[in-house]
Amino acid sequence: MQVIPGILENNWGLVLERIEKVKSFSNTVHIDVIDGKFSPNTSFLDPQPFSVYAKELFFEVHLMTDNPIEYLEPFAKAGFKRFIGHVEKMPDISEFIARGQILGEVGLAIDGPTNIESLNIPFDDLDLILIMGIKAGASGQVFMPQILEKIKTVRAKTNIAIEVDGGINDKNIADIKNAGANRFVTTSFVFNSPDPISAYKTLVDLTMH
Repeated sequence: MQVIPGILENNWGLVLERIEKVKSFSNTVHIDVIDGKFSPNTSFLDPQPFSVYAKELFFEVHLMTDNPIEYLEPFAKAGFKRFIGHVEKMPDISEFIARGQILGEVGLAIDGPTNIESLNIPFDDLDLILIMGIKAGASGQVFMPQILEKIKTVRAKTNIAIEVDGGINDKNIADIKNAGANRFVTTSFVFNSPDPISAYKTLVDLTMH
């Protein structure tokens, strides 16, 4: 079980502020990248500044972008180790997986509204599957309860890591875990708290029971 702080910001100053906070309680960080095409929101897009921190932190990138394969090499060069792209914007799933495997760990992301039964996902080729608990694009949204069934469906098909991102808090993380997830990305719950470290530890404790 792993709780991973997520960062979704549109300028480096805010990203840096959150990285500095995160360092004290997590060595893994989830970076959201949104190009303004996948959703109307846009995040900080330049991978290069992260390289300064890539030796002390494990960075995973969540690519909410058109044609996410184009982002793999630039983020790998900046020291990212895990690459997650959305199936909804992926012309060739096999090519994305093959390229990602060369560079590090690779996963596919499924948006909240996407029907998983309509997808032919090669679970055996993946290190993880990421399931959105919301419609991708902005933090602070409410978790969609029907996602629990989607998690159960995926868990019945595979033993790989299931990461859930979006709307996770202290009221629903236990249900998400019990549905079959074992990685939990938290953004608003931690960073909007007056005490981010305590909020993070609360979630970690809830995944341990």
